[in-house]
Amino acid sequence: MRNCTVCRSESPDTALVCVSCGADLTIHDATAVALRQLQGNDRVLRIRLLVADDACPACRAAEGEFPKDDVPALPVQGCSHPLGCRCFYLPALAEIYP
Repeated sequence: MRNCTVCRSESPDTALVCVSCGADLTIHDATAVALRQLQGNDRVLRIRLLVADDACPACRAAEGEFPKDDVPALPVQGCSHPLGCRCFYLPALAEIYP
């Protein structure tokens, strides 16, 4: 499910706009917002895409660590899991404490 940051509603993984408010989910989806925040953080060197233990083949293939400017968008294109894409981003930090 995609989570709209404008109205906090859920939409299917395949939705490009929020089913409740019509917001563009390529911009206002919670994972898209999180990715932009990670990309803008100077302490983040790279971004990891992590998948669930029972991930589908498409998500398994997308799993890995990527340069900040070359991270695959979520939900993973072609995800076939019955619950939808459950992948998430995790930062690879330059340092943990300031």
